[in-house]
Amino acid sequence: MSVIRKRNKDLGLLELVAIALGGMVGGGIFTVLGISVSMIGNLTPIALIIGGLIALLAAYSYVKLGLYYKDEGATYSFFKRTYPDSHFSASIIGWFIIFGYISTLALYSFTFSSYALSAFGFGDVIWARKAAAIFILGVFTLINVWSVNGMGKIEDIMVYTKLVILVAISFVLIQYGEVDFNTFLQNMAVDYKNSTVLSVLIVASVTFVSYEGFQLVINAVNEMTDPDRNIPRAIYLAIFLAIIIYLVIATGALFSITPQEIVKNKEYALAIGAKNAIGKLGSNLVVLGAVLATSSAISGTVFGSSRQVAVIATDGYFPKWLSIRKDSIPKNAIYAMTLTASFLIVIGGLELILEFGSITFLLVSLLMAIANYKIKEKTKASTFATSTAILGLACGGILILYYEFTHNWEQMSFIIVLYVILGLGAWLFAKRHEKKTIKTID
Repeated sequence: MSVIRKRNKDLGLLELVAIALGGMVGGGIFTVLGISVSMIGNLTPIALIIGGLIALLAAYSYVKLGLYYKDEGATYSFFKRTYPDSHFSASIIGWFIIFGYISTLALYSFTFSSYALSAFGFGDVIWARKAAAIFILGVFTLINVWSVNGMGKIEDIMVYTKLVILVAISFVLIQYGEVDFNTFLQNMAVDYKNSTVLSVLIVASVTFVSYEGFQLVINAVNEMTDPDRNIPRAIYLAIFLAIIIYLVIATGALFSITPQEIVKNKEYALAIGAKNAIGKLGSNLVVLGAVLATSSAISGTVFGSSRQVAVIATDGYFPKWLSIRKDSIPKNAIYAMTLTASFLIVIGGLELILEFGSITFLLVSLLMAIANYKIKEKTKASTFATSTAILGLACGGILILYYEFTHNWEQMSFIIVLYVILGLGAWLFAKRHEKKTIKTID
């Protein structure tokens, strides 16, 4: 006889939007800004809008599947339940998506430490940054283990504070920047002539990683109030807000900082622009906003992905001890993800792992769209919308792979090797689970 545990319904719309924005508006936008400007200059805002539209295409299937299954396993559970006869399919998508989350945890933590230590003389010492990154991971591990409601309230404060700071600084840069609106439009026209549609679409695909995180809402289905209303509202609202925020940040940077400075300084470009416009106070506020951005991204990712780990472990595709919960919180899964991310921080190579994460999330979203199409009668999904999502996400995946192969084939080779290693682990657990299933039937 199974024991049905009563879950606390502590998370409302504000908390859910905060979780999604916490996962999206992390360190990604600062890095993507430099890459985008180096490729297409002042057309960056257009690429960000297209990237947001790709995210909306991905979100459509997540929302439909989320409302139909109402399963906190989200990506993994949706695919497993749509294709119930393939143990390997369930195992491999679980391994890929969780390792993608672990890689982003490592990146967010390292980005946090880079900003947090930037004002100190030892800020450039690599081991100081790594120590600070592991420390902040530990802090948010304890917060998530402590309380679901406590995590939600802290996430609210961090997310909405960082949004106010970043948006306010961006408007100041637009107001006091050396470039006026007409000049900005003229610069866009020049860049349009010098760029290609393919370049804009490649950048839009690359920016998808900046929108990754909205699916974390579904991981909280057992802790949220009124899932039927709050899942779609939280996801679509979060993506819309992220598009607006990214547009304001990018425009503010382009109004006050030359493209050369943005490319050279990348994630620190906004801080430099703020310092030029309103002095050291502006730079400090940007650093504060970036620290809050990465902090909320860490917290939201730990919260959502740990619940997926627990679900996958319960099904036998991860070690069983990862499925253990206490007070409905998957504490072992949280500890395991934190330790693995800390290991990645220690050994380095975070940029390579990040590229793996960005490709993984885009391709996994494609698989979700295909799954949604397969059962579109059950999820009541639009054939046109689902087909458009499949086409758009497939094109985005092809473009980002093309970009990696043509710009850094060594990095792409490493990613392929990583896929092979994870695939082997997924295969071994799938075979073990299949044998146990056969024995149970016998």
